[in-house]
Amino acid sequence: MATPLKFAVLLLVSSALTAPAAIAQEATPAPAAEAADPAAQNAIEEEAQPDVSIPGGEIVVTGRRNANIQKSAPAVVSVLSSADIARTGEGNIAGALGRVTGLSVVGSGFVYVRGLGDRYSLALLNGSPLPSPEPLKRVVPLDLFPTNIVSSSLVQKSYSPNFPGEFGGGVINLTTSAVPKENFLTVSAGVGGNSETTTSMGYVHYGARTDWTGFDNGSRNTPPALAAYWASGKRMNDGGVDTKAIGGELVNWRNGIVQRDDAIPFNGSVTVSGGAAFDLGGDMTLGLIATAGYSNKWQTRDVLQQFSASADVSTIDSNFERVSTDNRIVVNGLLGLGLEFGDNKLRWTNLYIRDTLKNTRLGIGRRNQTQTDYMQQDTAWYERQLIDTQMVAELKPFSNLSLDLRGSYANSQREAPGELSIEYVRTNAAADPFGQYFVNRLDGNRGNAEISYSDLNEDLYSFGADLSYKPLDDLSVTAGYNYLRTKRLSIRRDYQFRAPSTFPGGVDMLRPDYLLAPHIINAFDIAMVEDDSNPAFSAKLFNHAGYGKINWQITPEILIDAGVRYETAKLRVSPYQVFAVPTSSTAATRQDNSYWLPAATLTWQVNPDMQVRVNASKTIARPQFRELIFQYYFDPETNRQYQGNPLLTDSKLFNAEARYEWYFAREQRVSIAGFFKQIDKPIEPFNFVLADKVVTSFANAPKADLYGAEFEVQKYFDASMLSDADFFSSRRLVVIGNYTYTKSKLKVGANDQTTVYGASSTKASDFFRNGAALTGQSNHLINLQLGLEDTDKLSQQTFILSYASKRVTSRGINNQNQPDVYEYPGFNLDFVVRQGVTLAGRDLDVKFEARNLTNRNYKEQQKSGNNSVLFNFYRPGVTVNLSVSASF
Repeated sequence: MATPLKFAVLLLVSSALTAPAAIAQEATPAPAAEAADPAAQNAIEEEAQPDVSIPGGEIVVTGRRNANIQKSAPAVVSVLSSADIARTGEGNIAGALGRVTGLSVVGSGFVYVRGLGDRYSLALLNGSPLPSPEPLKRVVPLDLFPTNIVSSSLVQKSYSPNFPGEFGGGVINLTTSAVPKENFLTVSAGVGGNSETTTSMGYVHYGARTDWTGFDNGSRNTPPALAAYWASGKRMNDGGVDTKAIGGELVNWRNGIVQRDDAIPFNGSVTVSGGAAFDLGGDMTLGLIATAGYSNKWQTRDVLQQFSASADVSTIDSNFERVSTDNRIVVNGLLGLGLEFGDNKLRWTNLYIRDTLKNTRLGIGRRNQTQTDYMQQDTAWYERQLIDTQMVAELKPFSNLSLDLRGSYANSQREAPGELSIEYVRTNAAADPFGQYFVNRLDGNRGNAEISYSDLNEDLYSFGADLSYKPLDDLSVTAGYNYLRTKRLSIRRDYQFRAPSTFPGGVDMLRPDYLLAPHIINAFDIAMVEDDSNPAFSAKLFNHAGYGKINWQITPEILIDAGVRYETAKLRVSPYQVFAVPTSSTAATRQDNSYWLPAATLTWQVNPDMQVRVNASKTIARPQFRELIFQYYFDPETNRQYQGNPLLTDSKLFNAEARYEWYFAREQRVSIAGFFKQIDKPIEPFNFVLADKVVTSFANAPKADLYGAEFEVQKYFDASMLSDADFFSSRRLVVIGNYTYTKSKLKVGANDQTTVYGASSTKASDFFRNGAALTGQSNHLINLQLGLEDTDKLSQQTFILSYASKRVTSRGINNQNQPDVYEYPGFNLDFVVRQGVTLAGRDLDVKFEARNLTNRNYKEQQKSGNNSVLFNFYRPGVTVNLSVSASF
């Protein structure tokens, strides 16, 4: 679906390379801090470090010039300041974190640290945990957080006891803006497009008039007959339910008609940010920060999806081409109040994010190596929402005593009302009088119609307290307590329409909204059945933890940060009864565990600019809620079916790392590290075939080892060495690069055992292959940023190159010894330009982005010898975006 936009990309890039010189001559020279949004801290040379507060940690750096957080922290950390985030030009924090050493983004915003999956990572907001709106995860997807609400991000890769014990790969602490140093108001707007989507053909459905806002106008509310059925507690399949009345309300022209749109719109966004500081006297300052944002983006993917059930993938048992158009609307808001008096700080932060996805898909393909064509259409509306309110107090009653308090409540929701999937069949058989036509017999064989309603709600309450005492200048002692309570309720109700064998030909060729109209349902006795085996579950996690640690500068060169955490957890996952007569076939899970988790980091300062760190620790990883419930769950986003395993247990990790760091100049460094992780009972997926469908479940593999090395460099060069032209006189070359090598392997012996609920075998080798890599782990990760930056005013031009080697996304069918499915991320090249411009006396920040300049394809492939199957293949296209920010 190429368009003239592809050719425009080349023109825009070439223009961007020459435009900065022309614009720079027009812009009024100004200090970097005044060249753009004051809240964004866009200064280059004179930039202050971002607000960073590690819960219970010894480093609290707030806007102090020349402070190097990565060097001063008692643990291994990486910091993304607002300037770092702005340089990448990313719209959400997941994309920006993908530039950090050892981090990669997999799927919909899930961050992998050093090859360990999202289950081994922990996300915090201002030091407090976050709930997840994802049915299969307890980890929040970080693409949910637009960069306009995050002022900085700290990634800690070595464990310390002040953090929760679920720390396998690392912790990501997102920090929102604090009390502003000066009043500001910034308005930003952007427009963009994609070479495979914008002005090209895609598919849409009407839905509702207000869909562009990300909020439904009520047209997707539960229909009255269905709501009454749910309230009754009856079981549809037992009879006594008027399924015709229910079915007649579910499908109409709003959700049943897939329309072709020959010109998908451009993307757009707008953001407003403001802040004010009020001097209350007596060394007391009150701050207010507010942010509101809206974005509306489109993406069309022409996807080839294949599947093979044979051991050597020599046959293609499912071969479909599906064109899918997503309209994603994100609305966000942040309101923060801060009070500073003396060395004390109080902060109240309120966050709201609503991420809505409107999906329309049309596909055609064949199954089981027949000549029969299957045409599928899907319409869906997914609402993800996060609400978070938190209070933080940083108190220092005495010079050698400090107390940090944190309390938060967060709620996440995911609603998908009326996911509609309809399939028509064309046999292409000469003996079939309707063989040349697509028909839907509504019998599950020659046609099908399904509709689902799902709702997920999760509440999370947390509290933390950290007390630090410094009896000596070179010794501090910290003790802390953390409490967490998480409650989740997930409900999914699946229904199928079923027509009798007397359903007449001709009627079965009607389009969906006619085929399932009330008068057709009543006239031809179309009934409904419900997949009522396991429709819902509830989950709870109660966690108490206490810790103690010391930070001791033993000599001027030797620092030790060591401590231990004691953590208890009660985890409950059980079926949630939606029927008056309970379903008793599903196993519940009850786990009560407690752990002692020690950690120590030794830092040796070789000289003022060089240091060596050594770290060792023990941590854990818990199963996800959905993984523990013995229910089937179909995930339409991945087109895969899952089943939980109530017999899963926690994974235990031993972590070790050695690291050399050289800070040879301000904001410049070189570091090299080696790391090792030994995992006892890692949780890994495996696949099996049930009723001609591939199902993914989970089990504890016996053991796994992961090891690797990291290299990072950040260096600036005087750009005047390139030329004597005035353009280069105040500029510097920026080189920021990192490389991570990671190797992992499962260790499965002939006599090793595992437990899978309902399985006849307990041999681990029946589920896992010895030596296989962990899911989602790439052997090689490379990030490179090459750019020019003006040290006197805002002017940046940056090329961003990233590479990830292949990684396992799904296991092959285990009992057939199939090869695994690999994703091939490959190389990706972006180009970002930011330029300060003065127009009519107003400072503007102009940003141009060009993403995926090499037009890299997305590919998941399964290979065995010369045989291969394309599990998922599509062209993401080249994306360009132009935005302008004005400060008032």
